[in-house]
Amino acid sequence: MTELESLGKEYYELLGQQQFVEEHMDYSILDRHRSVLEALAQVNNSGITIFDLFKKEHSYTSYNFSEIFGYDLDSIQERGNDYFNARIHPNDFVGLLRNGILIMKFFLQLPKEERSCYKLVNEYRIMGSERKYIRVIEQHQALELDSLGNVWLALGVIDISPDQTDIQGIKSQIYNYKTGRVVPLPVTPGDEDHVSLSKREKEVLQLVRDGLLSKEISEKLSISVHTVNTHRQRIMEKLGANNSLEAISYASRLGLMN
Repeated sequence: MTELESLGKEYYELLGQQQFVEEHMDYSILDRHRSVLEALAQVNNSGITIFDLFKKEHSYTSYNFSEIFGYDLDSIQERGNDYFNARIHPNDFVGLLRNGILIMKFFLQLPKEERSCYKLVNEYRIMGSERKYIRVIEQHQALELDSLGNVWLALGVIDISPDQTDIQGIKSQIYNYKTGRVVPLPVTPGDEDHVSLSKREKEVLQLVRDGLLSKEISEKLSISVHTVNTHRQRIMEKLGANNSLEAISYASRLGLMN
C-alpha cells in the first residue's frame, strides 16, 4: 500500500466514525441551500461546494467553477471527488490529506455544540484554466449538523489567492470564527516522520528562538541576510506556519528543535 493509499484509508475511516441515521436526514435542506449559494457564487465570484459527509461526495458544485478555474462540469458530475483531487498539485494533495486527518481528529474531539463554530482555511495549488498551477484559498466550515450533532454538510468556498508567487507547499489553519481564536494543527505521534528540516534550517530556527534578528543570524552563521530569510521562509512552508512563533512551536512539538 502506498503512502497516499494509506492516508486515504485512514481519512475515510475517520469519516466513518460519525454514525448517521439516514431516516432522520432531511435532504430538502440541501435544496434550500442550493438556491442561496447560487446567488452567493454570482455575487462573490467564488467557487462554492457542499460536501456530504454521510454520502462522502460533493452534493453541490457552483456553476462558475468552469469560468474561474477551467473545470469541466460534466467531468465533475461523472467523476466527483476524483476529479477535484486530480486538479490538486500532487505534492500539495499529500499534505492536504495529512492535515485533513489531523483536522478530522480535532473535530471529532470537539463538543458537538462547538463543531459549527470552526473554520478551516487551506492555501494550495490547483490546475487552473490556463493549464498551469495557481494558488487558491479554500475555506471549509460545517453547514449542517444532523440531529445527533454529526457534521453532515460541509461548505467549501474557494478563491484565487492574491499571492501567485511560486510558493511551494500548503498552508492550513483552523480558527473559531466566533471568537477569532486560532487553533494550531494538532500533532499526533508519528507526524514528525512527515516533516524534516535541514541542519542549516534547524540552526536558523534555533537562533530565531533565541531572539536573534536575521542580520544577527547572518553574521553568526557567515551567510547573507537574503539566505537567512530564504531559510526562514522555507521553514514556515515546511511546517505550515504563518509566522516564526508558530514555526518554533510546531517544530518543538515535532521534536525538530533538539
